[in-house]
Amino acid sequence: MQVVGLTKRYGHTWALRGIDISVAGGDAVALLGPNGSGKSTLLRILASAARPSSGDVRVFGWSPRDGEAIRRRVGLLSDRPPLYDELTALENLRFSVTMYGVRISEQALRSTLEEVGLARAATAKVRTFSQGMTQRLSVARAILQDPDLVLLDEPYNALDVDGLRLVDQLVGKARARGKTAILATHHIAKGLAHSNRVITLSGGRVTFDGPPADFAASQAALEAGAWE
Repeated sequence: MQVVGLTKRYGHTWALRGIDISVAGGDAVALLGPNGSGKSTLLRILASAARPSSGDVRVFGWSPRDGEAIRRRVGLLSDRPPLYDELTALENLRFSVTMYGVRISEQALRSTLEEVGLARAATAKVRTFSQGMTQRLSVARAILQDPDLVLLDEPYNALDVDGLRLVDQLVGKARARGKTAILATHHIAKGLAHSNRVITLSGGRVTFDGPPADFAASQAALEAGAWE
């Protein structure tokens, strides 16, 4: 994955200002920064859920215009997951399969729900879910097609202790299988624990890019206390 000169503007507001990032296969990146720093926007562009204003973005050789091809290999846990309240958990995953353009068996869909602790809620409508259950279903949607690149935007939100452990296990599993993961989080300790690289954003710009050990001594780390 490579990003060169990436910008994104919403009206007169700049979300990203000239981002240059290259992430190798198998890397686990903790993407840190305060609210409004551009983390969510960057992940959405990488997943082809948003278009850049300028710059070059390549994900497995494809640009954001190749959305269907990217969605087959990239899983996104968004801060605004496209879940439908009047559909059941299982129906939401079936719809996601259609969007991805891949074939996934019914048993695999149910196994994914079991993996995130929602097997008993498979036929319950999402409108009856707690916030934590909705977050678990969002995680299931992100890992559904066994993606080569996993993009997780604040995955620890609204989860209990078991849910936090679940996310830790999923990230660890992805790393063990040589997948690439980018974890955008305010939970700095967990981000550092699961990464071999840290990238921080502030004001839409990269302010640090390096190993976790170097992050601890950086100016970005001194500012990080205000982000959590």
